[in-house]
Amino acid sequence: MKKPVHILLAVLAAFLCLSAQAQAQTNQFARTGAISQSPDGEFSVFSSITKYLAAGDVNSLSSWFADNLDVTIISSTRSCSKRQAREILRSFFDSYTPRSFEVTHKASEANKKYMIGLLNAGGEHFQVTIYATAQAGDTYKIQQLNISRQTGLR
Repeated sequence: MKKPVHILLAVLAAFLCLSAQAQAQTNQFARTGAISQSPDGEFSVFSSITKYLAAGDVNSLSSWFADNLDVTIISSTRSCSKRQAREILRSFFDSYTPRSFEVTHKASEANKKYMIGLLNAGGEHFQVTIYATAQAGDTYKIQQLNISRQTGLR
């Protein structure tokens, strides 16, 4: 009768240990500004990015940028440095103050992740598409940021 209790306690201890390791990894990636992929292939990678887009927090958002990236704002596309991308986005948020951001789609393929969302800013709606690629291991950085005006939404 004691063996099942010992097995149950061993399984519970192993589960708690794995949970603590997963939380530690999540905290590490949150501090470094890197996107982390969980073991099951799903990811909570865009949770910080979503928060920063909704708040118009350009400085925090830019910590997720690759050193060089493509930025498209409405109809203007540029390949630029992280610093230039930060200034382009700051100018956009100065003109269109964000009110909310909602993720509408997330997907992944090989070493790429992307999300599509709807940004309500300055009384208008914008579709935001973000592509991130692997930099090292399970660390991802934003390679492309596209913001396009949506018509017909209220």
